[in-house]
Amino acid sequence: MRPILLVVLAACAGASARHGSVATLREACNADAFWTGRACAPTAVVRAQLAAGRQALVEFKVDDARAALDAAEKAGPLDHDANVTLWEQRGIAAAYVDDVSAATVAFDMVLALDPSHYLSYKLSPKATFVFEKVRDSARGRPAPEVDVNWSHAARVGDPIALDVEVLADPKRFLDRATVFVRARGEPGWRAADVRLAGGREHRVVLPPVKADKAVSLELYARGYDDKGNEVLAWADPARPREIPLRYDPPPKWYRKWWVIAIVGSVVAVGTGVAVYEATVSPPDKISGGVTVH
Repeated sequence: MRPILLVVLAACAGASARHGSVATLREACNADAFWTGRACAPTAVVRAQLAAGRQALVEFKVDDARAALDAAEKAGPLDHDANVTLWEQRGIAAAYVDDVSAATVAFDMVLALDPSHYLSYKLSPKATFVFEKVRDSARGRPAPEVDVNWSHAARVGDPIALDVEVLADPKRFLDRATVFVRARGEPGWRAADVRLAGGREHRVVLPPVKADKAVSLELYARGYDDKGNEVLAWADPARPREIPLRYDPPPKWYRKWWVIAIVGSVVAVGTGVAVYEATVSPPDKISGGVTVH
């Protein structure tokens, strides 16, 4: 069986023109790396700095915690969990030194990223009191959300147009999204980036899938702020959405356009000869009688 590949086909130029420019797919980063906008960078430094900040807060070393958290942000971008952790720990650090304004801003960002988030009841009331007050004020605020739609008549060999719609962005921090795709059965993901700023609906066109049977295209998406930090998730690599691609087998050789064109030409030539013979060509015999006087 031939491998299933995502490829750009010159023959699909007409189809891509109908949908828009075909996106260039890049290799997705591994689980221990993050896309900086130019390359994949390891997340180990970010996670180490976040762990150091958390530990410093356990020991009530607020200045050390803030320094570690600032270093984590500079080492970013941050994935969603790290982003939530950063703002949570910043809020706790600010609350511990009675900086209610900074704590409110930080906890508000936490709840914008994850409305269901909560603080451990073991923390100081200085932190939990401010957090619960922010939660009450943010109650009912929608979480950032996007939706991804596509045609339900997608076929193998055609570009696949995806419409990425911004449904909610209360903090207005959605700057771009990345759609991760692979044909079912493939081990690795590839990624297509699309800008979200400046509108509600945005289109990204995936290259055609080359296969000799019907396949399914798996996909999930992530949203990012202008610093590249992850702020929302749509589907998941463990539970991706699927686009079924119908396979239309190529026509038999005698049904291809060039065969039909040749046959049509032959028929036309034959018809022309017959008409000529019947109406224009001089007869090979002269009919009539001879009269002798």
